[in-house]
Amino acid sequence: MKYRESEEMYLETILILKKKDTNIRSIDVANDLNYSRASVSRAINLLRQKEYITIDSGIINFTESGLKKANEILERHHIITEVLIKMGIEEELAEDNACRIEHVISNEVLDAFKNFLEK
Repeated sequence: MKYRESEEMYLETILILKKKDTNIRSIDVANDLNYSRASVSRAINLLRQKEYITIDSGIINFTESGLKKANEILERHHIITEVLIKMGIEEELAEDNACRIEHVISNEVLDAFKNFLEK
């Protein structure tokens, strides 16, 4: 479970950074997460081995399956955050908890959250 969580965290971080600047490098991910370059380098290599990303001249790009997975992760994060805010939880606290919840939430509960937001 721990690897999956970090894998998802890295994919989500890369996606968020790429929305700001398409030329994302490992150092950008390390700086954003405040992680060592060595830790990020290892994770990036694992993502590349799983064919979620490619690296060309140091620039990280998503493969089709990597982009799909990253978008799904980010969508879960937004849905959970929105539900928590609607429940009256302060935005910063909702964001922080959504980061943790998104890794363990079942599809059934996520669907219930979506239905809640649609009402």
